[in-house]
Amino acid sequence: MNTTTPTRQTSALDRFFQISERGSTIGTEIRGGLVTFVTMAYIVILNPIILSGSADVAGNSLDFGQVGAVTALTAGVMTILFGIVTRLPFAFAAGLGINAFLAFTVVGQVTWPEAMALVVINGLVIVLLAATGLRKLIFDAVPLQLKLAITVGIGLFIAFIGFVNSGLVTATGADSPPVGLGVGGSVATVPTLLFVVTLLLTGILVARKVKGGILIGLVSGTVIAVIVEAIWHIGPKFAGDEVNPGGWGLTVPALSGSAFQLPDLSLVGKLDFGFDLGKVSIVAIVMLVFTLVFTNFFDAMGTMTGLAKEAGLADAKGDFPRIRSALVVEGVGAVAGGLTSSSSNTVFIESGSGIGEGARTGFANVITGAMFLLAMFFTPLTEIVPTEIAAAALVIVGAMMMSQIRHIDLTDFAVLLPVFLTVTVMPLTYSIANGIGAGFVSWVVVKAVSGKVREIHPLLWVVAAGFVIYFARGPIEALFAV
Repeated sequence: MNTTTPTRQTSALDRFFQISERGSTIGTEIRGGLVTFVTMAYIVILNPIILSGSADVAGNSLDFGQVGAVTALTAGVMTILFGIVTRLPFAFAAGLGINAFLAFTVVGQVTWPEAMALVVINGLVIVLLAATGLRKLIFDAVPLQLKLAITVGIGLFIAFIGFVNSGLVTATGADSPPVGLGVGGSVATVPTLLFVVTLLLTGILVARKVKGGILIGLVSGTVIAVIVEAIWHIGPKFAGDEVNPGGWGLTVPALSGSAFQLPDLSLVGKLDFGFDLGKVSIVAIVMLVFTLVFTNFFDAMGTMTGLAKEAGLADAKGDFPRIRSALVVEGVGAVAGGLTSSSSNTVFIESGSGIGEGARTGFANVITGAMFLLAMFFTPLTEIVPTEIAAAALVIVGAMMMSQIRHIDLTDFAVLLPVFLTVTVMPLTYSIANGIGAGFVSWVVVKAVSGKVREIHPLLWVVAAGFVIYFARGPIEALFAV
């Protein structure tokens, strides 16, 4: 009598992605992939809002619709690539924080094509660091408190941008406090009021853990805005030389034409490595690349480690399957984002929603990526989202990033001061680079002078010295005439 237990037959797809091996099913992976897409689809709207809202040093801006198309394209391709190479359910898209750094800091010194060239350089550096194993070594050298403080600071910075874009926070003039509430200290315009409504609605959805809460909030707020505009014809804030104080900031929410459109991918390949050294110094270029690498570097490492633990794929040290391949492909995401002018693409923490639905393999990524590619053909829908409505999502994301502060022990003032400077300098100087630099320099100085030199990794001395040069680059450039 044959007592051999029959072997369960699995498909090539199942074996390749190790679906059954990880306790999942194809149906579960499909559901997880769809949930991840719904949860992070807001980036197709939010990234164009951020990138197209700032003119570069030459006065040129990116087209909203074109940014939306390349955002979806790059997210789709990178998500699928990561899923196939690593077999992990971590979806990709344009990184929040990095896109803000490009829009509000980098293009104040270079053009958009030059900024995207810097993103490509940043990506190549990350690929090299990952392939040689140095990336993990450097990640382990930086204090956890500073890593978390950077996330918190970027969150406050993003939220502050949202408050400004919504009209809730406005400049008040030279003889008054630098900022104030709305118009004359009141929420006095319909667009700003709708920002408040959308913010509260989205907050409620997120608090109740509704899948895709941010996306639902954005869509709901936009629908309300379209209805309000159709009834009252508020119009734009700026129309030629005329100013309408109660108007919409950038985009008037009105339906026009078809929702379906072939994607305009004109931004693909719009790079310029021929930096005008008459307008931006070599020192400034090096520090911009350094800050891009640093921001990209630590955000992705922390996110992947957290997601791997959530999926039950990480060991006690936080390592997970194909970790080196994952770090290399994440660097490729930065290169791809620069090549398409969509900003550096990286792993999204929202992938946790799909993992929560049971996704455990890269097949979920294939589903998520396919949905992003499909979204390319519906970018006209994103163009009706007014800045004030999108600003609510910025504030929500900022609040989520702020939550990381709970993991920092602030009882030691030698830790508290660098963390405080990192978090506050970013929004108050409108620069992510300034916040990171303030945190690193103060960490090294305070620790060294207070007798805690042994707590400073040798690498931090090098980084802090680089930021000292960055902060003093004006006098240094004048001294050496660079």
